[in-house]
Amino acid sequence: MIIPEQVAPGRTLSVDVDGVPPVELGPGVRVRTLPGMPGIRTWVVDLDPGAEWPDLDVHETCGEAYFVVSGEVIEGDRVHGPGTYAAFGPETSHRPRTRTGARVFGFNHDVTA
Repeated sequence: MIIPEQVAPGRTLSVDVDGVPPVELGPGVRVRTLPGMPGIRTWVVDLDPGAEWPDLDVHETCGEAYFVVSGEVIEGDRVHGPGTYAAFGPETSHRPRTRTGARVFGFNHDVTA
Protein backbone atom coordinates (compact mmCIF):
# COMPACT_ATOMS: atom_id res chain seq x y z
CA MET A 1 0.00 0.00 0.00
CA ILE A 2 1.35 3.43 -0.95
CA ILE A 3 0.37 6.10 1.56
CA PRO A 4 0.00 9.65 0.20
CA GLU A 5 1.90 12.37 2.03
CA GLN A 6 -1.18 14.63 2.17
CA VAL A 7 -4.92 14.14 2.12
CA ALA A 8 -6.28 15.62 -1.12
CA PRO A 9 -8.78 18.51 -0.86
CA GLY A 10 -12.37 17.30 -0.79
CA ARG A 11 -11.30 13.74 0.11
CA THR A 12 -11.37 11.66 3.25
CA LEU A 13 -8.95 8.87 3.94
CA SER A 14 -8.64 6.05 6.43
CA VAL A 15 -5.47 4.05 6.86
CA ASP A 16 -4.65 0.81 8.70
CA VAL A 17 -1.73 2.16 10.72
CA ASP A 18 -0.12 -1.26 11.11
CA GLY A 19 -0.16 -1.59 7.30
CA VAL A 20 2.10 1.46 6.94
CA PRO A 21 5.74 0.34 6.66
CA PRO A 22 7.76 1.52 9.68
CA VAL A 23 11.12 3.26 9.48
CA GLU A 24 13.57 2.35 12.25
CA LEU A 25 15.11 5.53 13.67
CA GLY A 26 17.24 3.75 16.25
CA PRO A 27 17.25 0.58 18.33
CA GLY A 28 13.64 -0.17 19.28
CA VAL A 29 12.29 3.10 17.82
CA ARG A 30 10.03 2.87 14.75
CA VAL A 31 8.01 5.63 13.08
CA ARG A 32 5.15 5.31 10.60
CA THR A 33 4.42 8.52 8.69
CA LEU A 34 0.71 9.02 8.01
CA PRO A 35 -1.08 11.24 5.50
CA GLY A 36 -1.25 14.83 6.71
CA MET A 37 -2.44 18.21 5.56
CA PRO A 38 -0.41 21.28 4.56
CA GLY A 39 1.73 22.36 7.50
CA ILE A 40 1.02 19.18 9.51
CA ARG A 41 3.07 15.97 9.60
CA THR A 42 1.28 13.08 11.34
CA TRP A 43 2.90 9.90 12.61
CA VAL A 44 2.77 6.91 14.93
CA VAL A 45 5.84 5.95 16.95
CA ASP A 46 6.35 2.51 18.49
CA LEU A 47 8.97 2.20 21.23
CA ASP A 48 10.19 -1.19 22.45
CA PRO A 49 10.69 -1.70 26.21
CA GLY A 50 13.86 0.14 27.27
CA ALA A 51 14.08 2.20 24.06
CA GLU A 52 15.15 5.84 23.94
CA TRP A 53 14.85 8.39 21.12
CA PRO A 54 18.22 8.25 19.31
CA ASP A 55 19.05 11.97 19.67
CA LEU A 56 17.72 15.12 21.28
CA ASP A 57 14.51 16.02 19.38
CA VAL A 58 14.74 19.79 18.78
CA HIS A 59 11.73 21.87 17.69
CA GLU A 60 13.17 25.17 16.52
CA THR A 61 10.31 26.55 14.42
CA CYS A 62 7.58 23.93 14.69
CA GLY A 63 5.52 22.48 17.48
CA GLU A 64 4.87 18.86 18.30
CA ALA A 65 2.19 17.02 20.21
CA TYR A 66 1.47 13.37 20.90
CA PHE A 67 -1.11 11.15 22.56
CA VAL A 68 0.03 8.03 24.42
CA VAL A 69 -2.08 5.12 23.13
CA SER A 70 -0.40 2.39 25.17
CA GLY A 71 2.55 1.95 27.52
CA GLU A 72 4.43 4.78 29.19
CA VAL A 73 6.65 7.52 27.79
CA ILE A 74 9.18 9.21 30.06
CA GLU A 75 10.06 12.86 29.42
CA GLY A 76 12.62 14.07 31.96
CA ASP A 77 11.07 13.32 35.36
CA ARG A 78 7.51 12.98 34.01
CA VAL A 79 5.88 9.67 33.14
CA HIS A 80 3.09 9.88 30.55
CA GLY A 81 0.74 6.88 30.61
CA PRO A 82 -2.09 5.83 28.29
CA GLY A 83 -4.48 8.67 27.59
CA THR A 84 -1.88 11.40 28.18
CA TYR A 85 -1.57 14.26 25.69
CA ALA A 86 1.83 16.01 25.65
CA ALA A 87 2.52 19.18 23.66
CA PHE A 88 5.78 20.97 22.88
CA GLY A 89 5.93 24.49 21.47
CA PRO A 90 8.54 25.92 19.12
CA GLU A 91 11.97 26.43 20.68
CA THR A 92 11.68 23.27 22.82
CA SER A 93 13.50 19.96 22.86
CA HIS A 94 13.05 16.54 24.46
CA ARG A 95 14.32 12.97 24.32
CA PRO A 96 11.55 10.48 25.10
CA ARG A 97 12.27 7.04 26.47
CA THR A 98 10.29 4.14 27.92
CA ARG A 99 10.71 1.27 30.33
CA THR A 100 7.50 -0.53 29.33
CA GLY A 101 7.33 0.08 25.59
CA ALA A 102 4.80 2.49 24.10
CA ARG A 103 2.75 3.51 21.09
CA VAL A 104 2.10 7.20 20.53
CA PHE A 105 0.15 9.05 17.85
CA GLY A 106 1.35 12.55 17.13
CA PHE A 107 1.94 15.41 14.79
CA ASN A 108 4.32 18.24 14.04
CA HIS A 109 2.85 21.54 12.96
CA ASP A 110 4.56 24.38 11.18
CA VAL A 111 3.62 27.52 13.10
CA THR A 112 4.46 29.66 10.05
CA ALA A 113 1.97 27.86 7.76
